[in-house]
Amino acid sequence: MENENTKDLKEYAGRIQRLVDNFQSNIHEHLNEDYIKSTKWSDKLADNVASFVGSWKFINIFMVFLAVWVILNSLAITKVIHFDEPPFILLNLLLSFLAGFQAPIIMMSQNRQSARDKQEAIIDFAINYKAEQEIVDIQGHLHRLEADFAEFRNDVKEELTEIKKLLRGE
Repeated sequence: MENENTKDLKEYAGRIQRLVDNFQSNIHEHLNEDYIKSTKWSDKLADNVASFVGSWKFINIFMVFLAVWVILNSLAITKVIHFDEPPFILLNLLLSFLAGFQAPIIMMSQNRQSARDKQEAIIDFAINYKAEQEIVDIQGHLHRLEADFAEFRNDVKEELTEIKKLLRGE
């Protein structure tokens, strides 16, 4: 009997886990569909730019670009093609433009991600609230079962006492 109960509990837990997984995948799928539908091409571009600019690939490429720029404009061998002599005023202007455009693009992307995170947090809260209510409901059932079992036990004790009295002939 105990093995059967353990087996039933494992099946029930597995079923619940499948339901939760299915529910989560449906929610994420729905959120992704909403995000794709509500996002303009400029927003997608900003997200892609922010994703690239925030990567090691960009940092490595940019380091190589800066090194090549400085080397080309500093070495005596490349004197013929110097287009931005030290203190690299053109490079400073280019870096200022880059920073000026990068910051708002990254902020736009972060704002959209923040709104999406807020939406997911609300859904998580709703799921947690529903789970908490289910737990309270299950605890209520458990307390009723415990009370019924205690009453049953008392009834059995009383009946057993009466049977013993009858057997003794009292």
